[in-house]
Amino acid sequence: MAYYQNIFTEVQVRSTIPELGVPVDVDRRWGTPFHSYLFGLFGNAQVGPIYIGYLGALSGVCFLIAFEIVGLNMWASVNWDPVQFVRQLPWLALEPPRPQYGLKILPPLQEGGWWLIAGFFLTASILLWWVRLYRRARALGLGTHVPWAFASAIWLFLVLGFIRPVLMGSWSEAVPFGIFPHLDWTAAFSLRYGNLFYNPFHMLSIVFLYGSTLLFAMHGATILAVSRFGGEREIDQIVDRGTATERAALFWRWTMGFNATMESIHRWAWWFAVLTTLTGGIGILLTGTVVDNWYLWAVKHGVAPSYPQVYAPVVDPLSMPGAVP
Repeated sequence: MAYYQNIFTEVQVRSTIPELGVPVDVDRRWGTPFHSYLFGLFGNAQVGPIYIGYLGALSGVCFLIAFEIVGLNMWASVNWDPVQFVRQLPWLALEPPRPQYGLKILPPLQEGGWWLIAGFFLTASILLWWVRLYRRARALGLGTHVPWAFASAIWLFLVLGFIRPVLMGSWSEAVPFGIFPHLDWTAAFSLRYGNLFYNPFHMLSIVFLYGSTLLFAMHGATILAVSRFGGEREIDQIVDRGTATERAALFWRWTMGFNATMESIHRWAWWFAVLTTLTGGIGILLTGTVVDNWYLWAVKHGVAPSYPQVYAPVVDPLSMPGAVP
């Protein structure tokens, strides 16, 4: 029996004959398997073979087109200077069309047209990858939990870049492509609509986000703690209750009063993770379409206090002269 002395220890299993998994009728996987020490520190050391398929190939091509459009536009914004491109990369952006173009199908390329084209191919890539996930799960006789979890993240992506802008009547409401620019968009979005922290669905999203980190950390720590007793072989432990499962369950009954099972902890984690982006997308979708100012909404419904007017009264930004809805 291998004894794990600390949280960093990982036994890397390698063999001259690669592990190919369950037999399949027609094996179209590609690549010669090899072992990676770095990958072995976090998971199985074997890399490959991989199934690409026509959906995977189409998804990859669409992603590369979107990646190239965004990258070349960012590079062009610094006059094709490679040094400045690397230096300023976190601040570079590909911006959506301006408000005057509304929902125009293809505005001038340099004024948002490239953003629309890149967004189309990126969305196509993600949706094709979802279909690939679903088909691979069905082909192997798996449940479809992974593609539906991915669909929750796709929901938030579509709300930010497509559904909400369409409902608002302008592509300018969408998020720019870029690292810091998209963070700046988030800050400006929150300020414009009266502090997103008062959005109840944003609150729920944060609860599930923090809950996900806690649940995954608790579960990962528990399994690592009983790995010296074979706790990582979770399916075996479910069928044939062994000392690892018993000790893990006893630990949580001692510390929390109750315990999740080897199976139910994954349902807890799955739901918490899925609900993070699901509730987040609902909160974003309601912002500007149903609620114009989340602070005033919170005051009206007793969620936030009405602060004394020390400096100036709280005014809805959209009601000010020159405001663009």
